[in-house]
Amino acid sequence: MSNVPVARPKIVCLCGSLRFSREFATERTRLTLDLAIVLAPEATEASVLDPLLVRALGELHLRRIDLADEVRIVNPGGYIGEATRREIAYADALGKRVTYFHELAMRDS
Repeated sequence: MSNVPVARPKIVCLCGSLRFSREFATERTRLTLDLAIVLAPEATEASVLDPLLVRALGELHLRRIDLADEVRIVNPGGYIGEATRREIAYADALGKRVTYFHELAMRDS
């Protein structure tokens, strides 16, 4: 056990297109160094997944949002796809704080 006191850390869920893996990694590192717990989807190696598994993975990600204090949208260039819009709506409905990697999305959405 560490002797370094750490208050209850903020839990941040990253959302966005997994095509932005570099930006996800950057945000995960930045938030971790800010002493936050980071929850994020994992890219899979399979190119075509069973549709039921895809739905289950989507629901699993919503459970990450349930656990989070903040939902951070990884959206380089302001890009927000359909699935991410659904996740934002879900987070909003729960009253979660939603922040953006690329701030223009806040004005464009």
